Amino acid sequence: MSRTIFMLLGAALLPAVSVFALPNPPTNPADSNERPQGYMPYSTPASDRAQAVIDVFRTAWDGYHTYAFPHDELHPVTNGYSDSRNAWGASAVDALSTALVMGQKDIVNQILDHIATVDYTKTATEVSLFETTIRYLGGMISGYDFLTGPLKGVADKKSNIDALLSQSKSLANALSFAFETPTGLPYNTLDFTTRTNDGSPNGLATVGTLVLEWTRLGDLTGNLTYTRLTQTAESYLLNPKPASSSPWPGLLGTNINVTTGEFLDASGGWVGGDDSYYEYLIKMYVYDPERFASYRDAWIAAADSTIAHLTSHPSTQPNLTFVAAYDGHKLKLVSQHLACFGGGNFILGGQVLGQQKYIDYGLKLVDGCHDTYVKTATGIGPEVFGWDSKTVPKGQEAFFKEAGFYVLNPSYDLRPEVLESFYYAYRATGDPKYQDWAWEGFQAINRTTRVGSGYSNVNDVNVAGGGGYGDFQESFWFAEVLKYAYLIQADEQEWQVAKDGKNKWVFNTEAHPFKVARA
Repeated sequence: MSRTIFMLLGAALLPAVSVFALPNPPTNPADSNERPQGYMPYSTPASDRAQAVIDVFRTAWDGYHTYAFPHDELHPVTNGYSDSRNAWGASAVDALSTALVMGQKDIVNQILDHIATVDYTKTATEVSLFETTIRYLGGMISGYDFLTGPLKGVADKKSNIDALLSQSKSLANALSFAFETPTGLPYNTLDFTTRTNDGSPNGLATVGTLVLEWTRLGDLTGNLTYTRLTQTAESYLLNPKPASSSPWPGLLGTNINVTTGEFLDASGGWVGGDDSYYEYLIKMYVYDPERFASYRDAWIAAADSTIAHLTSHPSTQPNLTFVAAYDGHKLKLVSQHLACFGGGNFILGGQVLGQQKYIDYGLKLVDGCHDTYVKTATGIGPEVFGWDSKTVPKGQEAFFKEAGFYVLNPSYDLRPEVLESFYYAYRATGDPKYQDWAWEGFQAINRTTRVGSGYSNVNDVNVAGGGGYGDFQESFWFAEVLKYAYLIQADEQEWQVAKDGKNKWVFNTEAHPFKVARA
């Protein structure tokens, strides 16, 4: 669930590969007489679906490796590249854990050879503590857990496995000056050259989405300084001040004064800027229930308040369930693709706590986010959507009446959250409809975003074909979208989310699996 942080305010082709597509609209392909080239129906076996996802992964990797490696991202339309994540090879590091679970040994070793050469102490561009932690640190730690655990023997060089841990320490050491503040709360935007920061307030997600990666690193290395830094920062979130910054128990504001440790507002939700704080509360309990019982309690408080105060049903489709954002006690009937991770997080919480009410609520959220996919022209949900009947955008009245939501930002940035929640729903229930929903969503994404040497963000999901390309293949396309699309169809393995709530692995917000502390 790599979540680009923002606040809610209202080329030449590679050799041909199969592109699997659904007819449009994709409500029930079995009833359609249209069969576009490469079409694979719902009756396709799960093993063939999983292989189709691997094929897409390899297509995306080949394009990136040919035109962009070792830079951060591929521009698939123009066969160019960019370095938005400090020129350390973000797409390669983010792809490692997915290549491992897919069994793509050749790609795994290409990535390992690269990681061993990176100098994480140097970059000419500003560094995001949050993004660097979830993508680079998370990717390397996950690779280390796999290659020293169930996937021993995949790496050609033992030195490359050792490098994953030593490089993780090097990166964490380079980042650690962020925590040198009066409170121990870190700054997020860093300058490695001058060892300074931008002086801005930090945010709920950017503070609260560090503790899993840094705690795992502390456990692996025995250096508990890594653990202490992020848990000290987290303590300001678990005990928020002033009291007015928490409009309901467990639900917090967004912006935090790094110097005083106090929240600056009481606005937020399960949306970009806040989302993965709530996600990590229950995941820390999964990681180690003995050390992180207080995190569990904070998640329960937030979950109960969400159910009681933020649950919302569109007036035109009251069967749908969405989670509103808030400003104090004032609800904002608007949400994001990013927030669609929430269904999966509620389901996970219900599984590990043995509480069916959270699973049932999560499944309702999954249903709502599924509707944001199937009601659009492309079969993909929009970046931002709303359902306030008083503020329906001109021209969307009929759409709102039928769909139960309207589109506020129509783009799709290769995000994973809806497929992610389908995955958790399937793991909890075993209901194959969630595999079908994921297959439908994957084919819609593949059909719409495939261009040039890879896969691109698109401008408008409610226009047939996506309304044009943004020419940017995000690194989390490898880490998250393709991993969840694959795992929901793949065979049982120890790293799959457990059906009984007793997990041996836990996924960070970038979908990098870590071995739990007491597996």
